[in-house]
Amino acid sequence: MIAKNKVFVSTLIEWSSTIIRDMPWKGIRNPYYIWLSEIILQQTRVEQGRKYYEKFVELFPTISHLANAKIDTILKNWEGLGYYSRARNLHETAMYITKEHQGVFPKTYVEILNLKGVGKYTAAAIASFAYDLPYAVVDGNVIRVLARYFGIKEAFDTSSGKKTFEESAQKLLPNDAASKYNQAIMDFGALVCKPALPMCDTCPLGNSCYAYKKDEVNILPYRAKKTKVEERFFNYFVFTYKNKFYVQKRNAEFWRDLYQFYLIESEKLFSEKEVAKELKKINIHDASMIHTKDLTQKLSHRKIYARFFYIELANKPLFDDFEEISKSKLTNFAFPRIINLYIQNNF
Repeated sequence: MIAKNKVFVSTLIEWSSTIIRDMPWKGIRNPYYIWLSEIILQQTRVEQGRKYYEKFVELFPTISHLANAKIDTILKNWEGLGYYSRARNLHETAMYITKEHQGVFPKTYVEILNLKGVGKYTAAAIASFAYDLPYAVVDGNVIRVLARYFGIKEAFDTSSGKKTFEESAQKLLPNDAASKYNQAIMDFGALVCKPALPMCDTCPLGNSCYAYKKDEVNILPYRAKKTKVEERFFNYFVFTYKNKFYVQKRNAEFWRDLYQFYLIESEKLFSEKEVAKELKKINIHDASMIHTKDLTQKLSHRKIYARFFYIELANKPLFDDFEEISKSKLTNFAFPRIINLYIQNNF
């Protein structure tokens, strides 16, 4: 096994020296930029994340720039990436580092791991890529490569499975080349040992790969849990009065700090008759329904069904926590994707 481990590590590092994977954050040592890239790439494809990374580096070139920015500005520029808690955590952590560390990014694995929004993988990535500290990264690419090559049959999404993969990855890590090896195995999983249509016929590790020899490439790694999808039903009342619209900042944890139209969540989407009842409850009696539009949005754990009711009002509404804005200013606010789609298609 020791010999196989050495062949695995040396082959990956040698292979890595022969490929070019152009990414703007690759090879840099700036821990702020590495952190920024890793948070953006959580739940995000590299191709999509690249433009956001480049935009954030331009808008917020230092951690103090990010700390001093308004959360609305950050969320607006995050629009389209989803998982908005990442953006809020970026801002809170930037403020913390600026205040508590005088803007200097932490330099130890433990300190990095204690930052809000940073897990074991992200801490290991920053520690190894910025400081070449000996911590193995364990992401989806790494898990797939290890499961297939070594024939690891434990499900990666269980507590024991996570521990197995973390321990396996750490044992393989060459302490004198942590950054180089971590980058190599991640690139290998992305370019060769891919989830679908892996390049087994030309793989430099094919001769000693468990999954390839046992014809188990398509079944490894194992997953224990099926993602349960929650269905939610959002009824948006798009109130307009004299060409003004009414939006509020969302306080719920899901999509927190993004803006929305007047919302009532229910067990099913409202009919126009049910809308009329709801309008009476909030003392709106003279209103005209212009149109209704249905949209859906699929998230990793949720499916959102939304119905937009465009309603013209005869009198100005008395909403305490809503902002009154013109149609031209709607694009200045950060909305969830489903509301942006509605705005783009109807205004």
